[in-house]
Amino acid sequence: MPSGDADAALEVARRWHPWRWIVSAAVLVLLAQFVHGLATNPGWDWATFAKYFTAGSVLQALWMTVKLTLWGTVLGFALGVVLAVSRLSHNPVLQVIAWVYIWAFRSIPLIVQLLFWFNITYLYQSLSLGIPFGPGFFTFEVNGVISGFTAAVIGLALHQAAYSAEIIRSGIISVDHGQIEAAQSLGIPRRRQFFKIVLPQAMRGILPNAANEVISLFKGTSIVSTMAIAELFYQVQVIFGRNGRVVPLLMVATIWYIILTTLLSIGQYYVERHYARGSARALPPTPWQKLTRKFAEIRDAGVSVPRGATK
Repeated sequence: MPSGDADAALEVARRWHPWRWIVSAAVLVLLAQFVHGLATNPGWDWATFAKYFTAGSVLQALWMTVKLTLWGTVLGFALGVVLAVSRLSHNPVLQVIAWVYIWAFRSIPLIVQLLFWFNITYLYQSLSLGIPFGPGFFTFEVNGVISGFTAAVIGLALHQAAYSAEIIRSGIISVDHGQIEAAQSLGIPRRRQFFKIVLPQAMRGILPNAANEVISLFKGTSIVSTMAIAELFYQVQVIFGRNGRVVPLLMVATIWYIILTTLLSIGQYYVERHYARGSARALPPTPWQKLTRKFAEIRDAGVSVPRGATK
């Protein structure tokens, strides 16, 4: 059989999917209508959006949001590690205390916790450091130490710790116990077991959920607007309260949230890729690597060697 006939015999008739094309066309039409509305509807008021998107007050509020997220994440996950280790310990007192903490702070709404810390001076006007149930050596006024920003950080961190503790605990217990037994049989110290064997494998299970929590915390900082802290959403409310341009100012906050969430997602991708090195012989290419390879293929295809010529 000639080679052409053999290739024709190997061809399989493609199956048509008319409904797939109909649904795709309908979705594209709806998307085009939405984009057209964004461009032509005067209610979006893109001139006002452009005026305030990089305004100084908005950028300062954005930096406040970033600081709240950073402190809440660092302190929350640091305390979460302690709680997770306490729950996994063989000490029943630590187990009960960690379980009660997680149960309590996951049960109380975040806004209630923030308002509680913001109004802590109703309960304690001053605090002292010294011997428990004995004399104090150092006394300070609570109102002078716990500002609005500090109260917000405390509330966000304590709330975040309850969720991060369970995320970390789930990642640790997901590691096969047989590997720990093998490490113990080889006489590897417990500290090295945790940091060299358990933690790298646990991070693959911890990172996706931890990144979701960080992104949720970043957006959840808008709740502190109830405490009159000048974060992004609060500042946007102040501006549209003065000029009445609600929609474009909400779009300012929305686009900034989308930008920073996208940056966090990109960071999550590369951190996950780092900890996935031991799970495969070769890691899949990154989007940038795919793009550069495709560009190289197009470039090489365009510089084809003429037939009969030699390189």
